Amino acid sequence: MKRKYDKRSLQVLTIVLLLFGSEAVLAQEQPSRRSRAELLYNKLEYANAAAAYEKLVDVKKPRTEDMERLADSYRRINEYELAENWYSRVVLEPDHKQESLLHYAEVLKKRGRYAEASKQYIAYQEKYGIADDITRYAKGADSAVVWMKSPSLHNLRNEAAINTDLSEFSLVPTSGGVIYAGEPHGLLDNKSGMTGQSYLKVYAANRERDGELSYPNTMEGAFNSALYHVGPVAVNAAEDVLYVTRTYPGKESEKYRADGLKWRKHNLELKIYRKNGTDWSEEDFAYNNVEEYSLGHAALSTDGSVLYYASDMPGGQGGVDIWYSELQSDGSWDAPKNAGSTINSAGDEMFPSVFGDTLYFSSDGRVGMGGLDIYKSIGNRSTFSTPENLRYPLNSASDDFAYVVAANSDDIIYGYLSSNRTGGRGGDDIYSFSYSKPKFIIVLEGLTRDKDTGELLPATTVTLFHEGKEIAAKGVTDKDGRITFTLNRGEPYRLLAEKTGYHSDSTRVESLFPTRDTTVKVVMNLQPIYTVGDKFVLENIYYDFDKHNIRKDAALILDQLVATMRDNPTLRIELSSHTDSRGSDSYNEKLSQRRAQSAVDYIVTRGIARDRLVAKGYGEKRLVNKCSNGVPCSIADHQANRRTEVEVLAY
Repeated sequence: MKRKYDKRSLQVLTIVLLLFGSEAVLAQEQPSRRSRAELLYNKLEYANAAAAYEKLVDVKKPRTEDMERLADSYRRINEYELAENWYSRVVLEPDHKQESLLHYAEVLKKRGRYAEASKQYIAYQEKYGIADDITRYAKGADSAVVWMKSPSLHNLRNEAAINTDLSEFSLVPTSGGVIYAGEPHGLLDNKSGMTGQSYLKVYAANRERDGELSYPNTMEGAFNSALYHVGPVAVNAAEDVLYVTRTYPGKESEKYRADGLKWRKHNLELKIYRKNGTDWSEEDFAYNNVEEYSLGHAALSTDGSVLYYASDMPGGQGGVDIWYSELQSDGSWDAPKNAGSTINSAGDEMFPSVFGDTLYFSSDGRVGMGGLDIYKSIGNRSTFSTPENLRYPLNSASDDFAYVVAANSDDIIYGYLSSNRTGGRGGDDIYSFSYSKPKFIIVLEGLTRDKDTGELLPATTVTLFHEGKEIAAKGVTDKDGRITFTLNRGEPYRLLAEKTGYHSDSTRVESLFPTRDTTVKVVMNLQPIYTVGDKFVLENIYYDFDKHNIRKDAALILDQLVATMRDNPTLRIELSSHTDSRGSDSYNEKLSQRRAQSAVDYIVTRGIARDRLVAKGYGEKRLVNKCSNGVPCSIADHQANRRTEVEVLAY
């Protein structure tokens, strides 16, 4: 298999088990700070490695390799915002590694910054040469910019009742509920050497009348007693036959050496289970060949006459292809046939499902948003229309797969998909999706202006967020500084406007319940930062009484300043803290200095070089009103003096 051996490798139809090896240890009892960071990184303890490398890079001239490993550690633990901050510094260094530029583009995609990702792919090809896969990534990023500006009106919901901090995926509706693959939490279960978690089992859950899922439990049956991974599963219409993908548990497997270690590759196979009283009888799918290839991820056509599956058997178009077999009069399945070059690419196609005359599948070999994208195509067997990307939000920068339709009518479409997109509960999560034609259209019209001059700001990036950090839509303002989005009824949003040379502006849009088509207008005012000596107040930065630690609400505001400095790498600032006049002058000055220093220290941990920041506490020396010592003032007047201020020192 061409794909690297990580957790996703199960879903590309292969698993590798470590037979034996050795772990290097440092001879010295007290390793140096760098040696300890390297040890943690090489042991794949990326969260701990990140904490160790943070200390190494907080110097005037950090080593590029240290910054690369810190960025990579954050990338691997899905802290994409921090990874982006550090990669933005790494790629400015002349000795950065070639792959760092690709990793930078990857984390930009993960954060929905597709226009910026496209620029990095272009920069990569200009520096290292043209490559087909990089060209495809760049085209996908360009397409994603368009798709995120006008997303489909599908509503996605994380099925939190069955998702855990581990992985759940490939849900299939049944008459009595749903079945899916999931990682157990059992302490006594056998563990996968790749993931460190228990091997996958098949789960069942109830599906309530309102669509809510509940009461997940591992299914009873012989198929769940397999030694290694079990799942995903396909089920026939009568629900008395299961087609179960599992990791082959026997000794017939390919052995090879890599990096001084012995490995054994265990392919996937498809098993058929037929209902037999209260249990299931097992039989092999006739075309398994675990010594040569993997085969699994089965799906039945609506009439049950065609069985689709994914395999890397010889004779395909690329890595993993979608194949099919037809049901014979004696109940057997005929020899595999490739679904054809219209469906299959030089990459991987997998997780097929069928609803009516439509085949849904996931692929990483086409122009898409990143990772596995979900596509649909009309047809059957090996005759299909050109696959259509299901676009945003059904697809994301992460792996999106196992799309299945539960109901489809003129009024509503409803179903499930699996994804490891940011914002989920665990590795892979199960999401339900629905689309119904809205009765009323709610249009949000955003307008961006220069806060100082009031001039309109074209080419400003505006992001519409659901509650939390999940992106609902994203686009760029037109020549008149305007942008429009369509909103869902009864849902709150947040808007963020960003432009190089300006500090970003953010505003909340409350839930709307209109009874007719409605347009809501919002103005965002961006503070210019390009004039030395300019000052602006960071709104809503609060500290607990007599404290200087950074609260969570203050961190959100400081993160916007971090983004401003990341996107304006020549910007250098003084960050100052100010108090009101209550308390002694000396105490207020010391407290404000601690607060300013805490804010600067926080910004440095987010990837901004310390020499671009100056912390200064002014206490009550720079009051903005008359409220000096002994002057009676209102709470609001005192609050105006308690502020955090930014002054541009260089740009």
